[in-house]
Formats: sequence, C-alpha cells, structure tokens
Amino acid sequence: MTDPEGTSAHTLEALQRRLAGFAAARGWEPFHTPKNLTAALTVEAGELLEIFQWMTPEQSRAVMREADSASRVEDEIADVLAYLLQLCTVLDVDPARALAAKIDRNELRFPAPPGAAGGREPG
Repeated sequence: MTDPEGTSAHTLEALQRRLAGFAAARGWEPFHTPKNLTAALTVEAGELLEIFQWMTPEQSRAVMREADSASRVEDEIADVLAYLLQLCTVLDVDPARALAAKIDRNELRFPAPPGAAGGREPG
C-alpha cells in the first residue's frame, strides 16, 4: 500500500502523518500535549499488560495462537504505538533515530561476552 506521495503507507513517518491528520480532522490537537499523550500511552500500556496479567510464562508465549487474544494484543500494541508516535510528533523526536541511538548506548553499556552468539537480556 502506498500513500498519495508514492511512499509506503506503513513507514513510521507515514503513520505519524496519518495520526496527525486524524487528530487534526477532529480538532484534537489542543489535547495532544506531551503530558496528555504520555498519560494515554501509560493507560494503553496498562491495557496491554492486563491481557498478560495472570498468565503463566508459557501461556503468555502462546497468546497469539488464539484469534481473540491475538486480536486484543494487536489492538493494544497499536494503541501504544499510536500514542508513542503522536508523542514523538509533538516533541519533534525521530523515533527510529532515538531507538538507534539507544541501542548504540546499550551496546556500549552491556557488551556481549566474547564468543557469545545469543546472550541473555539482563533482568
């Protein structure tokens, strides 16, 4: 799928433009402050967490095998991402650049042991 400019409609930039247009068409921009978007992001992340709250680790790994739970997970992930992208737009943060820079810092902070092919994440 491409947008009117001929670029992929699924790039972060294209999705940010769609979200901004959606909000603008409804007059929601005055409410899209960093504080409000961060609060909404937190609420949506909590709704995603709620799906997994009482699952065993094995159940959580299998959540996408059932159509209803998979749909709920995808919807909540979409909500989290939508608010995060809107926050990035309002604050003029390039999310891909910010993530790449964070990965760079983490690679320095948490170097892989010599010879390790698939190290474990801390925590």
